[in-house]
Amino acid sequence: MVSEDKLHGSCQCGVVEYEVSGLDLTQSITCNCSRCQRLGSVLAFAPRSNFTLIKGNDALSEYLFNKHAIRHQFCKICGIQSFSFGATPDGGEMVAVNVNTLDDVDPRQLQSTHVDGRSS
Repeated sequence: MVSEDKLHGSCQCGVVEYEVSGLDLTQSITCNCSRCQRLGSVLAFAPRSNFTLIKGNDALSEYLFNKHAIRHQFCKICGIQSFSFGATPDGGEMVAVNVNTLDDVDPRQLQSTHVDGRSS
């Protein structure tokens, strides 16, 4: 299911809020890289242009690791990583949303594909 409707999400403390549309929940992934495994992230992707940060830009901090290709954004107050920015293989800007931070979406109901990021 590709959500054409805007989905709302936030960090735990609510200081960072966002909306995203065009999120393909049928293509969600889990990953065992050193970051995703520790976070327990369930990720779904959309074009960057479909993402709007509603509030909390000043509360965001960025973390880069490994190849520095993905800009992980997290709340400086509660520490929750709600989303990341990166590029698709063809160079298009994309957002990776941590489905755990979406309102009214239960990531445990998704048939996520496991990605072996540890071996990449």
